[in-house]
Amino acid sequence: MPRTFTPKVVTANDLMEGDVIYLTSEDRWTRDLSEAELITDEAHAQVRLLDAQRQTDIIVGAYLADAVAGENGPEPTHFREDFRRTGPSNYAHGKQEKATQPRA
Repeated sequence: MPRTFTPKVVTANDLMEGDVIYLTSEDRWTRDLSEAELITDEAHAQVRLLDAQRQTDIIVGAYLADAVAGENGPEPTHFREDFRRTGPSNYAHGKQEKATQPRA
């Protein structure tokens, strides 16, 4: 019996910087998961993934990740995706470095 389709987002890594990025409904890439397009139709998800995979000059490793609708946009359903969206596991770079900066 086929599995029921669950909502997805298209995610990849930025080719030049390595950051985790997400495809928006406006066909742009964002580093903010809450801006990602939450796809609820399996056929549409496959088309969006194929579109993303063609962008080899911008991204690498595109795939569909499970997500759910949250208050502020899509939210991950799996630990791996939650971990990926926070950036490197080392506070010396990326998103986590910004989180340690004092606010003015």
